[in-house]
Amino acid sequence: MGNQDLALIELDSIDSTNNYAMQLINDDKAQAGLTIVAKSQSNGRGQRGRMWMDEPGESLLMSIIVTPKQAIWEQFVFSASVVVSIANVLQNFLPGHPVRIKWPNDIIIHDKKAGGILIENVLRGSHWTHSIIGLGLNVHQKQIPNLLPHATSLTHATGQQFDMAQLRDRIREHILSAVLYPISTARIMQAYNNLLYKRGELQKFSDFNGSWMATILHTRTDGSLEVKQDGTDQVQFFHHGQIKWEWE
Repeated sequence: MGNQDLALIELDSIDSTNNYAMQLINDDKAQAGLTIVAKSQSNGRGQRGRMWMDEPGESLLMSIIVTPKQAIWEQFVFSASVVVSIANVLQNFLPGHPVRIKWPNDIIIHDKKAGGILIENVLRGSHWTHSIIGLGLNVHQKQIPNLLPHATSLTHATGQQFDMAQLRDRIREHILSAVLYPISTARIMQAYNNLLYKRGELQKFSDFNGSWMATILHTRTDGSLEVKQDGTDQVQFFHHGQIKWEWE
């Protein structure tokens, strides 16, 4: 374990920064704003249990413990405010390289995934007590494995090197600001949909009925994605996990 202070815990290696944060909450040792950062994770998790792959020291791996101010039924609105704040920071670091959000919360640079956000909420009864915001961001990887054809990193996409500590601090600062001073739901969702990857374009999806094409319209406040089936006027909406995004 590396340096530790009241606001930042730095680790050389951990199974998952989100797991570490959750243990602190369970032990009543957590405080809002506490951030856990690791150089490598042995069991980093993505959405729906998918593994997050990283090389030691080349990715930004962090979890931030916060106390949400939104109502318990606005969990996606909260998530949207977080991912928008991250995307905005990255856009400032990557001028000329459009940063987008792939539904529900992946970071896309030049049509490839550079990172993902996993938010885990702690509910006690009807009270939303904590949220753990986990971020896995590829930063300095120069080579992307062939088995990850749709992945990228900040360096791979731009050819530049980045100050990891500065990137960490800026993202943390913007996340905490978004949490402490939330804007209206309408403005959050407008900002999210303005950054929505493939919005207004045809995208291939699949479900238990097979694969199909649909135009992405927007994301609703409950987190569902609204699409229009190709060749029809039929508008449908799906929650995360009901359909699979098919990379071309």
